[in-house]
Formats: sequence, C-alpha cells, structure tokens
Amino acid sequence: MNKPLLLSSFLVFILSILLLPHLSKWSKLKVAEVADLLVTNAFIYTSDPSFPFANSMAIKNGRILGVGNYSVLQELEGSTTHKLNLEGKIVVPGFIDSHLHLLYGGLQMMQVELHGVRTKQEFVMKIEAAVKSKREGIWVVGGGWNNDLWGGELPMANWIDDISPQNPVWLSRMDGHMGLANSLAIKMAGITKETKDPLGGTIVRWADGEPTGLLIDAAKKFILPSVPEPTIDERREALLRASNYALTKGVTTVVDMGRYVPGSSAELPWEDFTDVYKWANTSGNMIIRVCLFFPLETWSRLYDLVQKTGHVVSQWLYLGGVKAFLDGSLGSNSALFYEPYADDPDSYGLQVVDLDDLINMTALSDKSGLQVAIHAIGDMANDLILDVYDSVASENGERDRRLRIEHAQHLAPGSATRFGKQGVVASVQPVHLLDDAISAEKKLGKERAEHGSYLFHSLLASHSLLAFGSDWPVADIDPLNNIRAAVTRIPPAWETPWIPSECLTLNNALDAHTILAARACFLDKEIGSLSPGKLADFVVLSTNSWEKFIAEAFASIEATYIGGVKAYPAKTAV
Repeated sequence: MNKPLLLSSFLVFILSILLLPHLSKWSKLKVAEVADLLVTNAFIYTSDPSFPFANSMAIKNGRILGVGNYSVLQELEGSTTHKLNLEGKIVVPGFIDSHLHLLYGGLQMMQVELHGVRTKQEFVMKIEAAVKSKREGIWVVGGGWNNDLWGGELPMANWIDDISPQNPVWLSRMDGHMGLANSLAIKMAGITKETKDPLGGTIVRWADGEPTGLLIDAAKKFILPSVPEPTIDERREALLRASNYALTKGVTTVVDMGRYVPGSSAELPWEDFTDVYKWANTSGNMIIRVCLFFPLETWSRLYDLVQKTGHVVSQWLYLGGVKAFLDGSLGSNSALFYEPYADDPDSYGLQVVDLDDLINMTALSDKSGLQVAIHAIGDMANDLILDVYDSVASENGERDRRLRIEHAQHLAPGSATRFGKQGVVASVQPVHLLDDAISAEKKLGKERAEHGSYLFHSLLASHSLLAFGSDWPVADIDPLNNIRAAVTRIPPAWETPWIPSECLTLNNALDAHTILAARACFLDKEIGSLSPGKLADFVVLSTNSWEKFIAEAFASIEATYIGGVKAYPAKTAV
C-alpha cells in the first residue's frame, strides 16, 4: 500500500476532528434538541467534501442533527437517547443504486434462476427441473443466462424442445436484450420464417430462415404478449423480496427504471406504479426509498402527474423522470458502434428507436422540466445521444437539467470530455466490466476494447457526474462489489487490472454510489451524504480499518439503517 496515501487519509481524519468545533456548518447544534440515536466510536465517511470524516453522529426524527466529534455531539444526549457504540467500525452513507429494475429482480427471484450457469448441461437441467414442477400448458419463465460463461455458444430452442413439449418456455438473457423461446412458444406466438424483423429487433434464424428461438430487442414484442403477466400479488411480493434483498447489500435508495424494455409495453411501469408502489406507500410496505422513471413516450402523462403531486410522493417514493433506449447490449451484439463487430463483420448493432421521434420526445420532456435518461452502450449510440442532448439544451435554454446516459459503456475518442462539457450524467455499472473484459475484446477487438470501454477515470477527469448502479437483475445488487470493480478492475481469474489507467480511488467510487448518485436524480438535498438535515440513511461495514479498506476495497455489510432505524439485519425501533 502507498504510505503517503495512508498518511494523507489519516491526516484528513485527524484534521476533521480537530477543526470540528470551529466549523459553523457542523456546529449548529440546538441546545434544546435531544437525539433519538447517538452513533459513537465510529469511523464515519460522510461523502460530504467539506467535512469528509467524523467519529460520531446524532439523529432525531429520522434526520441527522449533527456529525462530528463526540465531545461536541454529547450535548445532544438525553435520558431517552439510544447510544450505538460501533467500536471503530466504518460507517458510510446508505448506498444508492442509480439504475436497476426492482420488480424484474424480485420476480426473477421467484422464477427459474439462470445466473451463473456455466455449461449447456446445467442450463438444460435447470429448465427440465422447472418443467417437471409445472402442469402441462403452464409457462416456464426465467432468466439471467449468459452464454459467455460457457464459451459463447448461443442457446437454441432445440436445446430444450425435447424436455418441454407441452410447456411454452421464455428465458431472458442476463442483459434483458435477448431471450430464448422453445418451439412451442414460438408457434404460439405465430412466429414463422415469413415473419419480418421489426425496426430495432432481430429474429435469429437458421440458414433456411426458420426461427432458432432467439429474439433480440424489439423482436421480443412478438412473444411477450403471450407470456402470462405476473399478478398484482406476485408483483407486490416481488417488491418486498427485492427491497429486503437490497437492504442486505446496504442499499437504501434505488432508481427503478421499471419493467419497460424494447419490445414490451410502455404501460407496465404505470401499472406497477398504481398496483404496487402506491399500494406499498399507503400500506406501510415501503422499506427502501425508490425513485421511479417512466417510458419516454409517456412523458406527458408523467408531466401531468408531477403537476398535481410534485416529484415527492413521500419520503419513500419519488417521481424521477423518463427513460428511453437507443441501442441494445454488447452481449447480444445489438449495441450500436461505428465499426462492425469483430465476431460479426456484417453487424454494427441496432438502433432500436427512430431518431427523429427520440429527439422530439426528448425536447418536449425537457421543455416540461422532466429529467431524461437514455440507454446507450455502443460508441455511436453514446455520441448520438450526446448530440441529441446538445441540441435540446440549445433549443430549450439553460437550466439545471442533469440529462443522463444510462450505461455509457463504450465511448469514442473525445466523448468522455463531452459528458463533462455538456453536464451529462454518466450512469454506469462497474461490475459489468468483470464479465465484459473478455467478451469485449472478442466482440470489438483488443485495441477498440481497451481504448473505449468503461472509462470511469476519464469521465471523472472531464468533470462529468459519475453515478454507480447495478442494472439488477442483469448483475447482482452489490455496491461493495461494484466499488471494488471500479477500484481494482480485476476480472475473475485475472491478476492484473483491465485498462488500469481507468481505475478509481476508493473515495471516488464511494461518492459515485452515494452523493453523486443522489445528485444524478435530484435527491442530493435529502440523501447521499451524512450531513445535518438529511435523512439518516447509513451503513455499518464489517471492518474497522480505513487503511485496509483503501488497500483492498473489501468489506461486508454489518448493518443497514434507514431514517436512523435499523432495517437490516432486523428492524428495531429506536
């Protein structure tokens, strides 16, 4: 470990403690206030650059009264104050996952789970077991498979037809941009060799034109209407399962991009808002904070709702903005690039939406004051969105708009600088690089992959706002693993980092999962840092050594608190 770095961190901590009584921001303590909870003997990383470290924190009515030295904060202690001595453990703000699909993740926990499957045999065995557990005619639904884990061969309907002759099957790839149907499901959906590919989608075919069972992006629209929709009760159960799981990972707030993907109905997120989120909010079943994004094509509907209710439905539920797609994914060869895929020289990827429509809806949404987030993975897709955002900002005038690009995985030379210059949020998922390090080189070639993939340091250096998420269920909800991936960039079985110049410091990575993530969805006045007045969402880590944490970027979650109340491992009232 670099000794000057250790010394620097230690000096910052000591100076923070010594200067506390002299900093008015941190010493505005009301004598009459009595804290509900007083956290002591901790190593607190606040994610507030004006005062990054402290050893104690006072909380009342779910909000932070003060953060700093115990000698000052003990004035807030009363007979009803509960004291929490953390014996030197590290405390960080509650993690914010900037991009996931909460109900999809929860539903997948209730379906056939194919994450981590590494062989064709294991894939087939899992489907066979699921078929045997169901009556004839009942759909078998699941997802999470990643063909790169078993060498790259794509699954076909004939892998599973013999074991599922009476049960239609639909299995989404881990990225959600490709799915496999068995032959029975293909027949039920009416897909034949004469069925034409839709705009922004592909029916993968055999040489004779017959469908193989694989559907990419917009082509999924042919089969999704046939797949039974989960019931209201199943979706409510999915929310509870997903939320409880998030708490085990230290996640206290999520930005939910909903169940809308290319080929699906734009009504799904609105149904979930009505049937699930409003129910949970009014019935006391919200246990994490959720910021919702809705399909861009429904922007006027969201605008009308925000005009009536504002963006803040409650301290648990927020109306964020609108989301769209421009391209697909790298794993499905549908991310849009300037140059063709190395493993498919005839393909540059897919543009899954009409660009003129996208420009018009983005301009109207922005003019209405809504935040816009657009999915872009390939280098050409990212540049097209940057162009769209530049045009919209010029047309609609200056304001704090925080336009977002979701994923920003592969960038052309100079594009990282444009993010900072245009003030565009880069909403990224570092954990994806652990899988993509090998596949990116195979699909793009080594030079292209190493010059433009997951440019986190370059984005920060350009002063862009970098926010971390998981894209769950594409990857696991696990901020600590995400942070470690950004800091080390070492994929499994590798000994050295992939593109080491793009490694981040631990502090940068922590901020991207806390204060920057809050800023990326306009919630930085309420959450994201352990600052006086903000909601008291925080996480206790397993380690009591900041130096070791910096060196290894490794820890586990010991406890998760929301509003000063322990939510994991067990809820206890203060």
